[in-house]
Amino acid sequence: MATVAELKAVLKDTLEKRGVLGHLKARIRAEVFNALDDESEPRPSLSHENLLINELIREYLEFNKYKYTASVLISESGQPVVPLDRQFLIRELNAFEESKDDTI
Repeated sequence: MATVAELKAVLKDTLEKRGVLGHLKARIRAEVFNALDDESEPRPSLSHENLLINELIREYLEFNKYKYTASVLISESGQPVVPLDRQFLIRELNAFEESKDDTI
């Protein structure tokens, strides 16, 4: 019969292989940050440049499926929960979009 330590090791290994353990850790981290966030202290307003930079970072995080990291960015930065319109970003950054694969 397996010991408790062996069962813990197998469970941890299984959760890591499935990618669940990383998501759980990230979610716990996000919740801890939210709990520690001092709501009485107002955040500085986002400058136009920081808004655009944060949006690019959010797009990168979401593209790579770092959704919990993106949620921490949104809650800590004061970035709007609804993403900025992609066409707006393209115009503001004087970028162009490749028609083949919708990349900038």
